[in-house]
Amino acid sequence: MENLDLKCAELGKRLAEINDVDEALLRDALAVLEEQGVYAYFLFLGTRGRREQRPAEAICDASTEFLQKTPTGSPLLGKGDLWQELQKLGKDLDKLLFARDLLRQALVYGRYHAKARQPAGRGTP
Repeated sequence: MENLDLKCAELGKRLAEINDVDEALLRDALAVLEEQGVYAYFLFLGTRGRREQRPAEAICDASTEFLQKTPTGSPLLGKGDLWQELQKLGKDLDKLLFARDLLRQALVYGRYHAKARQPAGRGTP
């Protein structure tokens, strides 16, 4: 049996370790995911990636790779064009909500890791 919570924790740790990623970016990405959904999450990261370059783009890439491998044997995303794969995912509500829940958990763990890395007194609310 696959421990998906552990996989989310591992992704969260990887996200927090990306160069120039801070807790605020992870918080903003989590807010978009929760309020607007999976497609908007990737769109948000894509637009932030163009403006700020590496951190948001790296989060997008790591999230895509995660959904392409998780769960083992029945990944949520295929290896094709990301936007087409997200449209396919959107046609299956159970898989879409499952993907959202996994990404949400990973981002929560990522925020905790990022916050733990910050010097004392520099945390965000």
